[in-house]
Amino acid sequence: MAGAHSEIYGRIDRARRVWCLGAIHADLNRLIAVHDQLAGRIVTGDRFVYLGNMIGHGARAIETIDEVLAFRRHALSLPGAEPWDVIHLRGAQEEMWVKLAQLQFAPNPREVLHWVLSQGVGATIRSYGIDPDTGFGHCRDGALAITRWTNRLLQAIHGRPGHDEILSSLRRYAATSSDGLLFVNAGLDTGRPLSEQRDTFWWGGSACFDTPNTTYGNFRLIVRGFDRTGAGVAMGDRRATIDGGCGFGGKLHAACFTPDGELADWLEA
Repeated sequence: MAGAHSEIYGRIDRARRVWCLGAIHADLNRLIAVHDQLAGRIVTGDRFVYLGNMIGHGARAIETIDEVLAFRRHALSLPGAEPWDVIHLRGAQEEMWVKLAQLQFAPNPREVLHWVLSQGVGATIRSYGIDPDTGFGHCRDGALAITRWTNRLLQAIHGRPGHDEILSSLRRYAATSSDGLLFVNAGLDTGRPLSEQRDTFWWGGSACFDTPNTTYGNFRLIVRGFDRTGAGVAMGDRRATIDGGCGFGGKLHAACFTPDGELADWLEA
């Protein structure tokens, strides 16, 4: 593996335990409740992975990111903590948000905008004070008009301290340096190496979790934070799904694993 500062993945070094949070979908109240519980449980040597889909669907994306940033500051105040000890993965919602900022380059921008709005991105756009439906008029008027609209989105992000930094530092996956644990957003193609997964992490690869006893490399346990089918939490010998339907009326879960894949603690709200 490359160094701890890779722009592609997060490397988890010297972890005593690893906490991971499932998809949040801008459900601020449940996130605060889990963070409040978590603050009383963490110890020196703990590491943290947010498994993607922090935003989307819910109406409080701004406050959700603010809360994630606030907890990051708390976690990094622990003795010996390093900036890379808290990792945020890119989920489908964050991927669509990044692509939305490049809408002017799409060959069919109106269709792209319609699709991302149907997937829950509209709530995030509204959270930043912009009416998502105004984008359709800009799509009709051409690339320059779309650029003006996407620049408004970027300016809205720049106006919130730390938001641009967190959304530009998202990792595709995270793994412990001993290859014991692998963390992904939603899927994994076990027939490809990690370097060739591309968007499988958030758009495909769910079959990996339908065959929970198959191996992948040397990883003891593969953990995901979002299940598109909404089947709920699942804990197996080699796979774990930490998705309680948060943002859709369900709970937010946080699981704590030892580096060898054993469940050490569990929180929910």
